[in-house]
Amino acid sequence: MASNSLKNSSIHGFACALALGLAVLAPGFAAAQSGSPFQGSVASGEVSAQPVALSLDEAVQRGLKTNLGILLSGTQTAAARGQQLSQLQLLLPSVDFSARETVMQADLAAQGLRIPGFPTIIGPFGYTDLRASLKWSLVDVASLRNYLASRHNFAAAQLSAQDARELVILTVGNAYLLVLADETRIQSVEAQVATAKVSLDQASARHQAGTAPLLDELRARVDSQSLEQQLIVARNAFEKDKLALARTIGLPLGQSFTLTDKAPFAVFDQLDVDAAIHQAHLNRKDLAALVEQAKATQEQRKAATAERLPTIKADADYGDIGVNVRHSHGTVDATGTLSVPLFKEFELRGDAQVAQAQLDTKQAQLSDMNAQVDADVRDALLDIASAQKQVEVARSSVELAGEALSEAQQRYANGVSDNLAVSQAEQSVAQANDQYVASLYRHNVAKLSLARALGAGENYKIYLGGK
Repeated sequence: MASNSLKNSSIHGFACALALGLAVLAPGFAAAQSGSPFQGSVASGEVSAQPVALSLDEAVQRGLKTNLGILLSGTQTAAARGQQLSQLQLLLPSVDFSARETVMQADLAAQGLRIPGFPTIIGPFGYTDLRASLKWSLVDVASLRNYLASRHNFAAAQLSAQDARELVILTVGNAYLLVLADETRIQSVEAQVATAKVSLDQASARHQAGTAPLLDELRARVDSQSLEQQLIVARNAFEKDKLALARTIGLPLGQSFTLTDKAPFAVFDQLDVDAAIHQAHLNRKDLAALVEQAKATQEQRKAATAERLPTIKADADYGDIGVNVRHSHGTVDATGTLSVPLFKEFELRGDAQVAQAQLDTKQAQLSDMNAQVDADVRDALLDIASAQKQVEVARSSVELAGEALSEAQQRYANGVSDNLAVSQAEQSVAQANDQYVASLYRHNVAKLSLARALGAGENYKIYLGGK
């Protein structure tokens, strides 16, 4: 029972460690969770019978081209550009042209007109009318403010599109590192299965020779089968995580691939916290996008106030009308309109209150984002330092657990003790390996998180390799 408890603890510990690795990512990775567009892509390319060799850089570049989050951010930017053009048109003159050819015939009797000596049917007759019309809001402060707001919204959309690249790098990098962690986990469990097989053969031989009880063989067999189950689970997780990686980079799900990079480990020199936070405030595109959104909301608030102001509009048309083009004459009509809202108080107050509430909300979000940027940098640096120490401790634990297992196997081979110590040592080795894999994964993800927190996701290779 103790042996099974250790096995379950080992599996649970590895799963928890990987979950904690996901938790160290900066906010923004929250947007890249399951159900988010950053977890999907538009698949490109044909399925090849030959496995594709995929490096981390190649995976990132594919993601930047095919990830759904990138593509949707592009469409959102285009929509914001369209809204800006629509608002601009309200400030410019609108000119339309029309050409009309009319043929008419009138029945005066049907209209109740009967004039002696006058025909009851008039026509057919017709005329041609060629006309251009102009409409122009000469003075409309509210429309001007709305146009300025649309410019800020477009700038915010462009910045959000740049920030989407950082999120794609974070998502793809995490998915790639997770698959690497799965590979290392499989190799570790395979080695443990081989070791357990040696222990099982040794216990069976000693039992058949009458120098060890049946309990030793049964305990070794249970250990071996439990490790085989762990290997099945590890391989299943590996295949599923490969599918998740393929989904983020637009690789056809039927395409087999191998990872060419290995999980790196480089001691990271700690940055100056204040300098790092200053850099983050300068470089973070999501923060800059929120600043632009706040400016847009300010303009919308001013537009709501400007609805009380008079507007001046001009309407004019010039045309040529006559029986035909050769027998026609020009006509012109021009109108200037001054409009002043007199009794729209509740509507005007309502629009102003809505705009003010939106402005207060955006300013509160901006204040929170500034604090969040600070927290992102500090959290990432703390996670890197913690994970770095965990890697070092876990590496030492793997070596010590291996020595303990070797010692236990020798004592059992010499008949000094039963194989309970061997079983427990094997579990210690498994647990130490799991901790090492998880801490290494957590360390590298924390570095990606720092690159994201600093707004330097494009330079992720510098951070993964140390600094």
